Amino acid sequence: MKTATTTEKKTTAAKKPAVKTSTAKTAAPKGTVKAKSTAAEGLGELFKDSLKDIYWAEKALTKALPKMAKNATSTELISALEDHLAQTQEHVQRLESVFQSIGEKAVAKKCDAMDGLIKEGEGIMEETELGVVRDAGIIAASQKIEHYEIATYGTLAAFAKTLGHEEALELLVATLGEEKEADSLLSQIAESHINIDAAEEDSE
Repeated sequence: MKTATTTEKKTTAAKKPAVKTSTAKTAAPKGTVKAKSTAAEGLGELFKDSLKDIYWAEKALTKALPKMAKNATSTELISALEDHLAQTQEHVQRLESVFQSIGEKAVAKKCDAMDGLIKEGEGIMEETELGVVRDAGIIAASQKIEHYEIATYGTLAAFAKTLGHEEALELLVATLGEEKEADSLLSQIAESHINIDAAEEDSE
């Protein structure tokens, strides 16, 4: 048996087909949501987009809270709602400072989640008689709103920390703390007497 010469080995190796590297994009799995042409491509863009959402949400709340206060009968609840209205107006101004701190113009983009929560609150008021039962419903609607805001501000604070926006982080954390306090106060009001009084309505 003949042994292949070095020249023959090189010729054989040269004839092997080159392995092609595919540059085509991987097809998106079935059911994947198609991104808009303006979709965020980085965390910074997602941060800005989320700020626009909550900015719209806070401004919408400044119109919704007075209606809730007018439909409440508990003096404690009315006071809490009025106080939170003043606080929400401060949150709007604080968000404007957040935008300024990152060199962006304050722009609101409709927040579908907050829009739905406000409409749900209006529905609860329509479906309850004026009095303690409606008060309980207003608290329920208000706390759903607070929980959404707590989740949103917590996420925004985490984004700001990662992106190195120290001033924005400080402002967002301040609002997050106030939203948690507002939620806690609503729980205290509900548990102190409103839920109990509303339950007694069922037994009458």
